[in-house]
Amino acid sequence: MVRPTAAMERRKSSTIHYQTFSTPPPKSKGAPPSDTSSCSPNGAHHSRDNSQGSNHESSPLPIKQLLILAIISLSEQTALNSISPYLPQMVSSFPDVDVGQVGLYVGVVASSFALAQFATNFFWGWLSDRIGRKPVILTGTLLTAACFVGFGFCKTLWQAIIVQVFMGLVNGNQGVVSTCLGEITDRTNQSRAFIYLPVIYGLGGITGPVVGGLLVSKNAHFSRKDPYPYLWPNMVAAAVLMVDLIIAMIFLEESLEEARDLPPLGKRVGNLFAWVWQFASSSRPSYLRISDIRHKHSTHANLDGTIDDDEDDDSDSDSSSQASLPTLVPHHTTDLTSAQVFNRDTMLLMLTYLIFQLSNISYNSLYPIFGQAAPPRGRNLSPEEIGFSLAFAGAATIAFQLGIFGKLREKMGNKLTYKVCLGGMTLAFLLMPWVGYKDSKNGDGGISSGKVWLWVELGIILLIKSLSAVGCLTSFLLLITNSAPNHSVLGTLNGLAQTLSAAGRAAGPFLSGGLFSLSTHVEPKGEAVAFSVFGGIAFVGFLMSFGIRGENLEADGWDEEEGSEDDEDDDDEEHHGR
Repeated sequence: MVRPTAAMERRKSSTIHYQTFSTPPPKSKGAPPSDTSSCSPNGAHHSRDNSQGSNHESSPLPIKQLLILAIISLSEQTALNSISPYLPQMVSSFPDVDVGQVGLYVGVVASSFALAQFATNFFWGWLSDRIGRKPVILTGTLLTAACFVGFGFCKTLWQAIIVQVFMGLVNGNQGVVSTCLGEITDRTNQSRAFIYLPVIYGLGGITGPVVGGLLVSKNAHFSRKDPYPYLWPNMVAAAVLMVDLIIAMIFLEESLEEARDLPPLGKRVGNLFAWVWQFASSSRPSYLRISDIRHKHSTHANLDGTIDDDEDDDSDSDSSSQASLPTLVPHHTTDLTSAQVFNRDTMLLMLTYLIFQLSNISYNSLYPIFGQAAPPRGRNLSPEEIGFSLAFAGAATIAFQLGIFGKLREKMGNKLTYKVCLGGMTLAFLLMPWVGYKDSKNGDGGISSGKVWLWVELGIILLIKSLSAVGCLTSFLLLITNSAPNHSVLGTLNGLAQTLSAAGRAAGPFLSGGLFSLSTHVEPKGEAVAFSVFGGIAFVGFLMSFGIRGENLEADGWDEEEGSEDDEDDDDEEHHGR
């Protein structure tokens, strides 16, 4: 009876220590409450009341770990975004690429990364549930840095595609970082933590192009004098990731409950080699002997549950042999069915997130094509004007995320915020083809004409789209974290979400660009075809989001009827007063 009791204790401990779910977190890092207090009705009632009573003040943020996760995200986003400024020039320099095919093969190289992520993101999330978050993050960072070094030495198109595919296969850190955020926060402070993640992505969208653009010469091309003209930005990106790797190795704490009791990561690697050595050098390794001893031990037990004295020696042998068993992965004791993990709310969240990512990346691809195209299909914007407009939207998004979004979410809740932002994506699609022209003689059908009106309309629409996109992302991260029935599957869910994100990022540019090219022959307002189609797709996601009705998806203390996070606390105070 000893082993089942230990398993039960571990199961209860994991639920209590995992801070995001409905059971409240402990106030200290000490041991979980004893079984007697947990099992007694009074003890359970007291714990529940105490958790709600403590909602008047949110838990303090784990600043140190948040900073480490921010460094990991910013370093990775800086490295990944450093490729975009020089990729068209790099592809055009390849000897096996014709001038008229540059745009096509730039899309192929970029999409190969997303397609590879689609194949392995779920695996990385699942693996982080098995061996811990920190080993997966360190592995992904190291292998991604190696890929950047390899990309700098690419001299042909196929070499670049192969390296990008491998980079996508080994890179699954984005979902694991989201999982870590969910595990180090609880429902009283998770909103304040999660709003910074899109901000980091936005900063990476600024620092990455700066690194890539400054370190590559405008006239860079392959020659004997400079055989690897694109090596320097890739080496800098790899160096940024290596610094990130060292910081994570030293300061990042393991957030998976079951993995915290394991030896340090270096010891676990040594254990792995010990396991391989035993398997290769012995016909009967100790971990196989332990299994036989346990089986023999159980079969010789008496009917009354006692064990004969002659079995004591076997028990001692079991203990001594077990000490030599290499410890590699945490022991999971929580068994969840597929129906519990992939319930209705989770499936709707995944489907709407796929629609959001497909719509978002399609919009990001359509706007530059639409803006740069000649009238009447486009608005004849220069690359500098397009870049300026996107920079303005990005800066406004960061300000919104830091100053406004948290307060809005507290008033509206996670579910309503998600619905409103999906509706905002739909609105942005439908409005974009109706902006005016720089000159009224270029076409009709716009809201107005003139350069000033053009920029006013573009600014408003880009703000709607950017704020909706960042709101959708933040709300989804909060919803999927709270929808997980147990921490042991949170990495898998985030991995699946990133897999769907990669699918949208891979398909969106091809579908949207091809549809816009086909619609140029449609009269009148052919440019509205592509925006209307993807606006309709976003609208389907908006309608589906109304089916997300789980009661445990909101922050701690949220009142479904009143739409406030404080009313329930007031009711609790009145209850305690009675």
